[in-house]
Order: sequence, then structure tokens, then C-alpha cells
Amino acid sequence: MSSVPDGKKLVRSPSGLRMVPENGAFNSPFSLDEPQWVPDKECPRCMQCDTKFDFIRRKHHCRRCGRCFCDKCCSKKVVLPRMCFVDPVRQCAECSLVSQKEMEFYDKQLRVLLGGGTFVVTLGTSEKSETMTCRLSNNHRYLFLDGESHFEVELSRISSMQILTDGTSPGGGTSRASGMLLHYKPMGSQDAQQLRMEAADDKKAASLWLAAMHKAAKLLYEARDQ
Repeated sequence: MSSVPDGKKLVRSPSGLRMVPENGAFNSPFSLDEPQWVPDKECPRCMQCDTKFDFIRRKHHCRRCGRCFCDKCCSKKVVLPRMCFVDPVRQCAECSLVSQKEMEFYDKQLRVLLGGGTFVVTLGTSEKSETMTCRLSNNHRYLFLDGESHFEVELSRISSMQILTDGTSPGGGTSRASGMLLHYKPMGSQDAQQLRMEAADDKKAASLWLAAMHKAAKLLYEARDQ
């Protein structure tokens, strides 16, 4: 297989088969590293129900947290795209719930982010704004902004993200996302730059994109804290 930035390769780990970027530097910013498994000798009992392991009660490791459980407490096999597993993998009850919730992002919100939204964009303290389409790149690493001009923001270089709202929605419901304020460091610079995006004509579509971006930010910060 050719060594290209977006190339993928199939690798086998103790946890299962994974489809990962050929160059680890091109991992999705949402991805999580596989955990270190708790050594067998350090877990004579299930770390959930305290059942003692023996020849009948085998121990299993959760592929997400690496802890050791009996079959009853670690029986579910759930997809785990954040670790690039090809097939569903064994997870404990707590981790399987987290992974199932994340699937909504991968099934729905990620598609919205890749499709893009239209915003009025202001860079830095400039008084000049431009209508641009903003979308997430296919490898999840960049926000592409296209209008009369073009530039991109690398997600890993975003230091803060604030979703702006327009007050209450019609009917007195909850506030609707209307824009986003980013602070990031452009490539080759250590000085933070501000980027302000406000919904253009199709405010409903822009609001959906911003809501998806808010969920993406949570995954992004979680990956950084790992």
C-alpha cells in the first residue's frame, strides 16, 4: 500500500482488527488510543461484581477502558469508531453506554459537519466580513472555509470554542445556535487568532451544523484529556 497521508492500513491488536491511518500523525482528532489492559495477575476478581475468576469464570478485558470483568459484566459487543475497530468489540456495561451514545455523532452529526453550513465569517478584529461555506474535512482534521477566499483551521490548534445563541426560539423554547466564536493558532504561529461565524440566510441549517460542532468539540476535548 502506498504511503500517502490519507492512506489506511489494517492492523491487528490484542483487542481486534483496526483500520488506521498509515501515518499516525494523520489520526482523526476525535480518535482515542487503545487503553493498556489491566494485567491478568492484578485482577483475580471481576472489577464490577467481584466474582472470583476460575477455570469456569473466565476474565475479559473491556476494549475501551482496559479493565477486567467476568463474561456477565462484559458481554456486549459495541462498535467503537473512535478507536478505528473494524467490528464491534467487547465492552463493559458502562463503556458500552458511552460508545452507543457516541454513535449518534458518527451516524448523524458527523454527516452534517461534512455537508457544511453557510456563515458570515469575520477574521480577527477586521471590520470586513465574508459569506463562506464551512465544512469539516473528510479526515476530520480541518474546518474548510470557502467563499471568495479560502482558508482552513486545524481542529487540533483550536484553543477555545464558544457557541453563540440568538435568545429564545419562536414559541418560547430553548435558545437556538446562531454562530460560533473560535480562538486558534494558525500553522506556523503561536499567536492566537479569533474567528467569528454567524448564520447566513439558511439559519436552520446553520443551527444544525453548529449543534453538531458543539458535540464534536466535546469529543475533541475528551480526546485531548485522555
